[in-house]
Amino acid sequence: MTVLRSISGVLAGGLVVLAIGVIVVSRIESVGAGPGATSLVVHVVAAIGAVVLQVLADARRTSRAAAALASLMIVALVFAVLWSQWWTDSTPAGLFGN
Repeated sequence: MTVLRSISGVLAGGLVVLAIGVIVVSRIESVGAGPGATSLVVHVVAAIGAVVLQVLADARRTSRAAAALASLMIVALVFAVLWSQWWTDSTPAGLFGN
């Protein structure tokens, strides 16, 4: 159980760092080539959700089943963000030399 909570904690922290990175890039590339508003919102909402789920998983009063479910939801949330925002081929042709 501790291993699952540790892995989900690292993933939640990584999602927070990724959201901060998207925010920074969106401010630097404000002319138009950076990530769009949808991507920004998805990353920030997912990071907040992951942190809330991790706090729930780490709480002493949370049952083992609820903690495991919260940890697994973080894994699913990270996978969903990576799939929808990074792994799909949704970049416009020519933007990155395609």
